[in-house]
Amino acid sequence: MTASTDPRTGIKYGWGTGASGWGPENDANLLFLGQAGVHLSVKDRDLTAPPGGEADGDTYIPAATATEAWAGHEDDIAVWDATAGAWLFYTPRTGWVAFIEDEVKLSAFYSAAWSTGIAI
Repeated sequence: MTASTDPRTGIKYGWGTGASGWGPENDANLLFLGQAGVHLSVKDRDLTAPPGGEADGDTYIPAATATEAWAGHEDDIAVWDATAGAWLFYTPRTGWVAFIEDEVKLSAFYSAAWSTGIAI
């Protein structure tokens, strides 16, 4: 049976009982849940380029006019994957909420942008 894609999260599902093998789609689901799907917290959202010296799992929201590895990923979720030695990007969906660490605010994604946030 071909897997389906959940329209809200992008997570693949629907394999039949006993479907053969663990495939890359299953790994991608777990990676997404660990990096962006549960308790999303980002270090900063006003940088236009990676800060350098990233540790595995460091997470940011690239600001407008992003450059270097973040170019074209403004307002996405950027997660440093040390194993891959690269940034992974997730496109937020309406209703996602992120804790912005350097601002100590909660921000929601709506209408293609992050809100200014609520201080906590």
